[in-house]
Amino acid sequence: MKTTVAIVESPGGPFQLVEVDLDEPRADEVLVRIVATGLCHTDLSLRDQLPAEMFPRVFGHEGAGVVEQVGEDVSGISVGDHVLLSFRSCRECQMCRDGLVGYCDNTLMINYMGFRMDGSTTHQRDGAPVYGSFFGQSSMAQHAIAYADNCVVIDPALDLATVAPYGCGFQTGAGTVLNIFEPGPDDSLVVFGCGAVGLAAIVAAQAAGCGTVVAVDLMQSRLDVAARHGAVTVDPTTLEEQSVVDKVKELTGGGASYAIDTTAVSEVVKQAQQSLKTRGTLVALGLGPEEYTIDAIDLLQNGKIIRSSIEGESDPQEMIPRLLAMRAAGAFAVDDLVTTYPFEDIEKAIADVASGAAVKPVLVW
Repeated sequence: MKTTVAIVESPGGPFQLVEVDLDEPRADEVLVRIVATGLCHTDLSLRDQLPAEMFPRVFGHEGAGVVEQVGEDVSGISVGDHVLLSFRSCRECQMCRDGLVGYCDNTLMINYMGFRMDGSTTHQRDGAPVYGSFFGQSSMAQHAIAYADNCVVIDPALDLATVAPYGCGFQTGAGTVLNIFEPGPDDSLVVFGCGAVGLAAIVAAQAAGCGTVVAVDLMQSRLDVAARHGAVTVDPTTLEEQSVVDKVKELTGGGASYAIDTTAVSEVVKQAQQSLKTRGTLVALGLGPEEYTIDAIDLLQNGKIIRSSIEGESDPQEMIPRLLAMRAAGAFAVDDLVTTYPFEDIEKAIADVASGAAVKPVLVW
């Protein structure tokens, strides 16, 4: 079938709306008409970092839409279902059987390489392959091929544009707090970088009853949003006689129990580590450089933990319904983070998130 996609022709290139051919769904596949797709930093990072031989490519991994066709081997999903799309997992390897689906043995192949396990692409243009299957969806498109493991059926009454980011960004930030930290009233959290992931973490921390939540960012617009959600804010550029680390320690009574970095800036990751109290835990979520510099003395003398997390240790089939239930109960109020854009305004959406004019752009058809 013919469909329109936002294609990137080469590394770092612009997103351009073009028509391509999309395969009919195979026995294990689901065809989804995309209504909305969240724009995530990972889309932009990998657009810039992947090698030229992996282009042209269709990105997008926070798709939301309506099921139009279902392969004969797929169960639990029906034509007409409203679904959120998330990352893929094989559900068969040891990691998946242990419930750690973000660490699936096949994650590289089924989420990043741009083709099916047999080497075929879901998209073609003029007979030539177009790399798709990004997170098993490539949902910067009017239609996407997805799978039972990354389709989450949701209430059709929900606005798909509002809930599209639950497939990755909101799930990652909230999952890190709820699945890894599980903070209580005696705990504190500092979040470095208050984009969609960081702000979702802040909202989840408040829902969990975390005692003190500190937000650190250079953009006042993002700090304003964090403050609305109950965080104490720190703009490093306004500190005259005090370091960021000292300020965080002051606000948390000697150091934060937990820290999240979403910036992927090596210096900031180090500050996040140093802001922790003894035996505190830092989770680095940003996708950036190959190496971070850490404070070895601080690490070794204080028993601190520095780790990462894929999607906040979430299983989308469990975490997305959990977060939507929290939203319905008023405990996960992130709707105000979303700004919608027509798909043809994708470059404006990218510019707005870079400038701080938008927190979480969602592209709609």
